[in-house]
This record gives sequence, C-alpha cells and structure tokens, in this order.
Amino acid sequence: MDERDVVAGHIAVRGAHEHNLRDIDIDIPRDTVVAFTGISGSGKSSLAFGTIYTHSRQRYLESVAPYARRLIDQGSPPRVRLITGLPPAVALRQQQSGSTRSTVGTVSRVSNVLRMLYSRSGTYPEGYRPADLAGTFPRDAAPLDSDSFSPNTAVGACRTCSGMGRLLQVADDLLVGDPHLSIDDGAIVAWPGAFGGKNNRRVLRDLGIDITVPFDSLPADTREWVLTTDDQPTIVVKEGYKGTYMSPKRWVEHTFADSPSARMRAKAASFMTDRLCPTCHGKRLNPEALAVTIAGIDIAEAARLPLTGLVSFLESARTHPATTALSVERHQAAQALIDALVSQLGTMIDLGLGYLEVARPTSTLSSGELKRLHLATQLRSGLFGVLYVLDEPSAGLHPADLELLLAALTRLKDDGNTVFVVEHSAQVVRAADWIVDLGPGAGRYGGEVLFNGPSAGLAEVVDSVTARYLGATPPLPPGGSGARQLTDWVELHDVTGHNLTGIDVRLPLHALSAITGVSGSGKTSVLTALADAVRAHLDSAEVAADEERNPAAVEIGDELVHGVPVWDLGSDELTTGSTSGLDALDRIIVVDQKPIGRTSRSTPATYTGLFDGVRRLFAAQPGAKERGYGVGRFSFNQPEGRCPVCLGDGVVSIELLFMPTETAPCPECHGKRYNPETLEVTYRDRTIADVLAMTVDEAADFLAEVPVAATILTLLQNIGLGYVSLGQSAPTLSGGEAQRIKLVSELHRSSRGRSLYILDEPTTGLHPADIDMLIGQLQRLVDAGNTVVIADHDLRTLRVVDWIVDLGPGAGTDGGSIVATGTPADLAAQGADTTANGAGLTAAYLAAAGASA
Repeated sequence: MDERDVVAGHIAVRGAHEHNLRDIDIDIPRDTVVAFTGISGSGKSSLAFGTIYTHSRQRYLESVAPYARRLIDQGSPPRVRLITGLPPAVALRQQQSGSTRSTVGTVSRVSNVLRMLYSRSGTYPEGYRPADLAGTFPRDAAPLDSDSFSPNTAVGACRTCSGMGRLLQVADDLLVGDPHLSIDDGAIVAWPGAFGGKNNRRVLRDLGIDITVPFDSLPADTREWVLTTDDQPTIVVKEGYKGTYMSPKRWVEHTFADSPSARMRAKAASFMTDRLCPTCHGKRLNPEALAVTIAGIDIAEAARLPLTGLVSFLESARTHPATTALSVERHQAAQALIDALVSQLGTMIDLGLGYLEVARPTSTLSSGELKRLHLATQLRSGLFGVLYVLDEPSAGLHPADLELLLAALTRLKDDGNTVFVVEHSAQVVRAADWIVDLGPGAGRYGGEVLFNGPSAGLAEVVDSVTARYLGATPPLPPGGSGARQLTDWVELHDVTGHNLTGIDVRLPLHALSAITGVSGSGKTSVLTALADAVRAHLDSAEVAADEERNPAAVEIGDELVHGVPVWDLGSDELTTGSTSGLDALDRIIVVDQKPIGRTSRSTPATYTGLFDGVRRLFAAQPGAKERGYGVGRFSFNQPEGRCPVCLGDGVVSIELLFMPTETAPCPECHGKRYNPETLEVTYRDRTIADVLAMTVDEAADFLAEVPVAATILTLLQNIGLGYVSLGQSAPTLSGGEAQRIKLVSELHRSSRGRSLYILDEPTTGLHPADIDMLIGQLQRLVDAGNTVVIADHDLRTLRVVDWIVDLGPGAGTDGGSIVATGTPADLAAQGADTTANGAGLTAAYLAAAGASA
C-alpha cells in the first residue's frame, strides 16, 4: 500500500513488524471505540501498544528537553515504517497490584483534596483555631498545612508508630523453637542459616556458654543475654579468623530493617508481633492532625468510609453547624473543596467502585479495580482529541460491571477521543464501533490482519477464531466426562472477615465449583479462607515443601511495607469457625496470575522444570562427555557455560543518552545466551540455544523421545500455549500465560486424585478459544478425582461448572453474603423467575445466557 494513500480521519500504520506482526499496513478510524481481537499471542498488543501507543509516546518524548530525556525510561522505538494521523496517546495497561504505600485516595487524587479540606476548613481545637493564631501564618494558609494530614510525611505521621498504625517488636518466645534442645542442636531458630548460625555457636562456645545442654537448663540471665543482647563481642574462633556474635533479637531487627531480600524480611517478621499503636489507635496520624475535624469526624475516619458513604458525609457537612460557623473565606473554601470531592467521587462511583475506601491500599485491589480507578482519573480530565489505549479493561469484571465500563468508554468517545481496547470479552467487542481482528494463529502463526472494519462484518470472516464466539449462541467450553454426582462436601462455617458476614460455604468434592459475584463481593476472600483452612488441616511440612518448590506462587516481595507483610498489619483478618470434609484432601495447589519471574533468566522452560531434562539430555551427548561437560555447563546462569558478555541474558542494553535506550541481541552470542564452546555440543544437529528458541509446538516434535520434556510440552499445548517460545523471558508473559504455565508446572507432577486446585479468575485475559482449552484441562483434573474451585465471571465457563456459590448482593459492605447456590441450571431458573427476590445478578445473567436449557 502506498504511503500516500492515507484515509482522512484515520490513523494510518505502514510497515509494522513489531514482534510477530507481518509488515502490516492498516488504517483505523479516529473518534471511535476500536476493539483489537484475536487469540492470545496473535499480535493484538503488539499492534495497539507495541506499535501505535509506543510511537505516540516517542513523539512526545522528542519534544522534551534533551537533559530531561536522559532521566526518563524511554524504551525502544517500535519497528514500523510510518504512522500518520496519530493523536497524543494515554495507555492504561494491565496491573497486578499497586504500591503498598499508595491508596485509592492517592491514585485518584481524592486524598490531596480531602487533606486540603481538613487543612483549610477543618474545626481546630481550642487554642489552635485560625482566629487564635492570627498573624502567625499567612492569611490564605492554615495552622496545619495539607501535608500534616498525611501519614506518609514526617509532619503528619504518628510519632510513636511512624505512621504505620501498629507497633512491631521482637517476641522473645518466638526466637526459640524447642527450649528442650541445646543451642548446638538448633534450639534457636531466629538465626541466619549455614555459616552465620555456625559462627554464632562458635562464639558462644568460646565465651564459655555451654551450647550442648538443653537451652531451658541455662541460667535465666544467660538465656536473656544470648537472645537479646545488643553487645557484639568479637573473638578469635580459629587462627586467622575472628567471629562476631549477633543475638537473635538484633539479627531479626537488622534483617527486618535492612535486608534487600523480601523473603528474608518476611522471615524476620515471623519472629515479631504487632499490636495496635496505643497513641493513634491505628489511625497512623499524630494527635495534632487527628484533633482537626469536619462535621465532628477526623480525616482518618472519613478515609475509612466507603466512597458512597463519604459522599453522603460530605453533603451533610455542607450544612453542619461547625461548617456554617467558619469565617467567610474558609466557608467558601469548604464549599468549593466539597464540590470538587463530590465530583471526583461521583466518577468513581459511576464505574462501580463506590464500595472502596479512600484509605484502602492499592496492593489489595484486583487488576480490574485498579484499572477502573485509573480510568476514572482520565474521565475527569476532560481531554479532547486523545487516543486512549486500554489493555483488556473488562479483566476481572462481572457482566453487571461491564455495563458501567461500556458507558465510560462511550463517554470518552463522545468527548471527542479515540478509544482502542485490546479485548477478549464478547460483550465489549460487540459494543465496539470498529474491530481489528488479528491471527489466524498465535506467535509466528499470527501477526496478520484478518479483518478491519465495522463490528457487524467480522461474522463473515471464515478464518477468524473470534467470529464464532460473537454470535447469539457461542459454543460452550468442555463439560465433564459425564454427569457428576455431588455426594461429598467440604464445608466452612462462620467465615468472617473483610466483608464476609459469618457465612457458611458448602462446596462439592470431586467437582468443578465457581465462586461468583460482582467485583468486590468477597470472592477472593472465600478462596483465601478455603486455602487457609485446608493448609491448616494438612501436614504443614508437605505444604511448606510445595511452596518452597514453587516460590513464585508465594511471592511476597510486592506486599511489603518497609519489610512488613501487609497481611500482618491488617486488623481485619479472615477467621473460620469450623470445617468439615477436609479429610478427603491431601494436597492444595493455589495458582495465581503473578509473574513467574522478574528477569529474562526466568523462562517457561526453566519454570516448568522442562529445561532440567533438556540440560541432562545435552550433558549425555558424546560431545559433552568428550569435553567433560556436566549438566551445569548447559545452564545460562552458570559462568562456565554462559556468554561472558551478556552473562546469559542474550541481550544487551545500549544507553543512547538523549535517545531511547536500545535493547539489542548480544554482539558476542547473538542472543543465544551461551559461549561458543558450549554450543559445540548438539543433539539431532541442534544446540541447546536452538531448543530455547523453539516454540512449544516445535519443541514437542523435536523432543518427542524425551519423556519428561514431552509430557510437559504436551500439557503446554493442551492448555493453549503452543505458540510460546521456551526461552521467552518471564516479564514479557501476560498474567493469563503466567497462570497457565504455573498450572502446567503442577499438572506434570503425579496426581493422587485427592488434590484441591484453587484458581482466582483463571479466564481473565484469555480468548474464548483459550478458555475452552483451559476449562477442558480443569475438567480432566476433576475426572481424575481432584477438586477444583475457581472464582470467575465468564458466563460461558459458569454454564459448564458443577456448582456455583454466588456472593452479593453488592460489593464491599453491601456484599459478603451468599445470595444463591446450586447448579448453573438452578441459578438460571432463579434468575428467570421474576417473582424471586435476592437471587443475585449472576443468576439473572445466566438466565439471559440460556443456562437453564
């Protein structure tokens, strides 16, 4: 297509070949809602984000001063020949969680205005009122500025707990595991492992303390000194080496405060106890800030109200006697600030977020909640002529929430903007004005534009996998091998915490069950309570072994606040009164969508264990034996085998100062990760680097005679990941891809038929065709005698599960109750019965989808 053949009012893309795109030429209309569709890996994100949005961002950065550009992570420019007609772009990407220090209020900017309201128009205590302090601060200021109402600032934070709300201290009784053991036999558990612990024992021995007798037989003052002393005596423990003693208490405090390792900080935290701060009582602010009120309520109490409740409070504050008693200028400021707050909060409430609190940490939000929070900020901006690029905005949303989302997207378009959505949801795709469908396959089998036109035309595209799921009666995912008899049950009684209200949860064993409900209704809390109950019931050593084998599944690095796990700081913990039926389970597997790694060294091959078999295969080849190469030689993490230039990464970053940083294949190994000597060893004329470059489908043929590898590769194919390269770096995998890889890493282990699999929103981010493969695999797990429990919104999936527990009726404080239970047909019948009360929104949508048929 000639570059001059550009249609007016369109974004014209010429020669796009980012990732798997095949030199695409395409014209996309502006001022419309455009859905980018196709199966996972088909090239949707490569076109919408990797090419169009990235090009817009690069154009903006070109306008920034060269010096400032050096301070910005500019990324690499997209591989495209030309783009014209491109407006300024804003991207809203998938985010797994926010920062633990950020809250709903800080992300939405509500906290800034709320703090200003308390500063300028709050009721100060006697002696600190503006009139009392007249002349000591500017007339347009206040006794306390807005920073004084933030727990994240030195002037606002409680001086006792440093703004944490709770006090943590080392618990002496937790430092000793078994007091009947000697120090030499491991009585003290709060010590560094290996060399550090050995060093401490040597120093104690040379100090004259008997480390061979039971710890509780030592004198009390000796035990106290060993456990808690701040002294660090240094002595010569052997010739040429001096050892320094560090008590368990000092080690815990030092590790907790200074260790760069999230896992070590969490270990240190396990030897500490926390209690509510006696000064601020969990409100995190100092007494001066808490003494200021609006309508009798301090800012900490206001920030803990649900957004809907905060609006009601602010409206009542307008006419409260304390507000009307303000001076004219402060009363005027109060009205203006309340107007701004009500407007901001209204936008978030319109997106279905009215159940959240301003003070709620964003780390506790789902990806869908966090995305809607950012979307609300954009809706309030009132920008015109902007391109918004959204990555699966429907992710994690109930069908009822989707209607609110669609209204928001339409509002952005009506304001004169262009909206691109990379999307799988049929409900969102059908509502779009224009569709760009990519395929026909994934990875190297995709990257072509199959359809580019108005929504109605996609149905006529024979090669489109998406088209067959957009009709009135889309095909359903696979069901079980036969009608399942639900005879045995797991029961949790009086589950309380978060927003759950003492509910009783009953789930069938050897079945596929779904926890449903609108976003924020308590689904994840139920899954967490179930997982906690099963872990407490099972042998703790076996649970620990599972988690140690799969550390990414219990990653806590992003859930730390200065070293403190968030769940250790919360006072609203989940509790379960009693349980039954857990004896039927002997293993639990929780599969989430967190990344399988954070660097290019983590890949599908390494995570699933497939690469261990491949390395053993190459180490067994004659060429390896002749050279004396062991298994370690074929690891790109080991110095002897990896490339000395890129250190096994396969790529190098090139800093261009004023230009974007370029990432290029390593000039030494050309992206192969290994040194030339290692690559001299081949299997069937291929090197180990060639194997890493293969897709799952290609490797399945090549390694068909390697049993362990073949088993894992078949599972990856069966779950829809045939297009993924074995050596693809973990950060480039989507949440859905990461979750399926985690599931495969569990599936290839021997199943005993008594396992519980828990998956939180497993269909999020998946194309309907990929959902079919995933649900088919889960059905096979159940057919093998296992139990699977998911939390999900996908109506096609819900129609083929065996049992549903629907939570609601609303979100937050309006949720947390069970509104319906039964088979999909049971719920659909309730939803279709217009005389039934309180059947729940899920039942109504199942009825509309024809689940009772």
